[in-house]
Amino acid sequence: MIQREFEALLDDYAHTLHRQKVELITHAFNFSNKAHYGVRRLSGEPYIMHPLAVARICVKEIGLGSTSICSALLHDVVEDTDYTVEDIAGLFGDKIAQIVDGLTKISGGVFGDQASEQAENFRKLLLTISEDIRVVLIKIADRLHNMRTLGSQPKDKQYKIAGETQYIYAPLAHRLGLFPIKTELEDLSFKYEHPETWQEIHDKLEAIKASKLESYEVFSKPIRERLENMGYTFTMRARIKSVYSIWKKMMRQQCAFEDVYDIMAVRIVFTPNESMSEKDQCWMIYSAITEIYRPHPERIRDWISTPKANGYEALHVTVMGKNGEWVEVQIRTDRMNEIAEHGYAAHWKYKTGESDDSELDKWLQEIKEILAHPDKDAMEFLGTFKLNLFAQEVFVFTPKGEIKTMPLGATALDFAFMLHSELGEHCIGAKVNHNLVPLSYQLKGGDQIEILTSNSQHPQKEWLKLVTTAKARNCLNQYFKREERKYMKHGERLVEDAINMDKELAENHDLSLARLLKYYNLETPAELYTEVGQGAIRLTNIHEIVFPKRGFLSYIPFIGKKDNTDVTEPQKPEIVKPKKGAHAIVLTDENLGKEYLLSNCCHPIPGDEVLGFLDEKGQMHIHKVDCPEANLLKTSYGKRLYSATWNTHRVQSFVETIELKGIDKFGVFIHVLQTITTDFHINMRAIHVSSDDGIFKGTMEIYVYDKSELEDLLKAIRKIENIKEVKRVNID
Repeated sequence: MIQREFEALLDDYAHTLHRQKVELITHAFNFSNKAHYGVRRLSGEPYIMHPLAVARICVKEIGLGSTSICSALLHDVVEDTDYTVEDIAGLFGDKIAQIVDGLTKISGGVFGDQASEQAENFRKLLLTISEDIRVVLIKIADRLHNMRTLGSQPKDKQYKIAGETQYIYAPLAHRLGLFPIKTELEDLSFKYEHPETWQEIHDKLEAIKASKLESYEVFSKPIRERLENMGYTFTMRARIKSVYSIWKKMMRQQCAFEDVYDIMAVRIVFTPNESMSEKDQCWMIYSAITEIYRPHPERIRDWISTPKANGYEALHVTVMGKNGEWVEVQIRTDRMNEIAEHGYAAHWKYKTGESDDSELDKWLQEIKEILAHPDKDAMEFLGTFKLNLFAQEVFVFTPKGEIKTMPLGATALDFAFMLHSELGEHCIGAKVNHNLVPLSYQLKGGDQIEILTSNSQHPQKEWLKLVTTAKARNCLNQYFKREERKYMKHGERLVEDAINMDKELAENHDLSLARLLKYYNLETPAELYTEVGQGAIRLTNIHEIVFPKRGFLSYIPFIGKKDNTDVTEPQKPEIVKPKKGAHAIVLTDENLGKEYLLSNCCHPIPGDEVLGFLDEKGQMHIHKVDCPEANLLKTSYGKRLYSATWNTHRVQSFVETIELKGIDKFGVFIHVLQTITTDFHINMRAIHVSSDDGIFKGTMEIYVYDKSELEDLLKAIRKIENIKEVKRVNID
């Protein structure tokens, strides 16, 4: 079995254009096989099968060469055996040893069994991206094989690895242009996080696949004939959407599987004639197709004139087929297809030794800027890193006509910081297409933007809510830290002066400082200095605070103390204490099932797929599996996750919020209320309804036992005449 897999690897390698170094690869295989001898994976197969599989992914699915293949074969040797990086360097050279060392360094923390509670491992990952991108490409291959064999892991480990993959690896694969791998990682993550939903959509997809391929044959025939008449050598095939992308569309549009119309797309890959530019020939094929089928005017995507930030180039057009269905057609040359399949990074600088100042170079420069000022908080740092993995872009212009790439959803303030940090700090607004817009204006493709500044303008804390890019957020955080240090130094001087001016306080310096902290409910002197420096605390009665008079009033509670009556306590989730035999949640460790919190961030109810998270205080929190907060927890605190299921008995009702919209006709809302109360016997806690221009919108808080009851109710409401939309929403 091992020999067959190795021969398959050599066969994959033989079919590439790389200079053949079979002897080196064989040496690496034999060394790794010996190092891992006798060790088996959880699935029961010999451990060497894993490095072999990773090496095959590197060569066949990413397009890497002998250095990467050897590094993949050796990637676990230093971590799992007694061999060192120096041993690898002596046997295989410095470059392979450097890559293996990089892979070993990022194997801990978020990428291993240890829960990462610091940003160090994220920084290591980013450093390896800027040093040698092959380290990250091999790591992605490693994760892909782990996901393909995830079934042998226990359930809670599956949650952790799938969540981590969805949060970090899939966006990273997309950012590096590895589209097929990104799609598979997303689909596998979804399969393990939502197995029942995945299976349901998968079965429906299989049921219609034959008819879709049949309609493809009818659709493609006239296009095929036209391209042959034009003299092109080409391949043309149907591409069916993945289960995950279909589910995402269903969630985004709140529609059923049957209402997802663009399940199939058609991809044309052609060999261009050397006498004309690739761009002109793509548009010629576009013209030929639109002579046969009518195009959708708003669904043309020109990624040839302005390629995506990850190097993707193609021309997309959506046309109406003869059967009345919209079909997307993707037009690519052989070169464009190579980049789309194997990733721009795979044949990047280390093949040519040149820098082309591409969008990828600019992205790596942003990564280096983040590294220069890393946030100490791991989750914040990971969030900043995640912001740099944006999947969609818009192209905008400076006043001089230079084109700039920004992530979808970026604001005018993001654009200012992208140009220069000082420009961002003094930005007061912008002119977009010569019209004045606020800082919060979201950029649209084709906008021409001029940033307006003032020396008197300085960043406000509220600006953090206006920016979406990592660079802008990083610049703002650095500015606020600089300002905080200024306030702290100024406040320290004021506090020390106030203490030293009073003889009794000066003689009891440490006591004075401790009593001031206690009085103002602060933990560190730094917090006190900052508050004083900002003017939030005045030191006019400092002696009375440190040495209060012991008169009659001092024995009356709260008199003479700081007034805290205006401080509002944040609402805490209700602690659920199930009665014996009446647990709403069943946890993998029954000792943890005594008490738990149903998280406010996602409002899980019976029927939702859930997991448990044990915080540092020993309190169990129940989250939906796809809750954004749970995704963060899966990424960094995998060891504290517990598999959880709902009790089949209805032991408790839960408050859920539904939102509905419809035509404001007489009696329609009465009909909704009758359905809820009379037909389903469901109680309500709150109702809010408003009407505008003949359209009504309402939100209702209702008590339900589980997800199935809620879904049955939503189906019934959808059937009411003039109701156009009804859905479950989360409201914190």
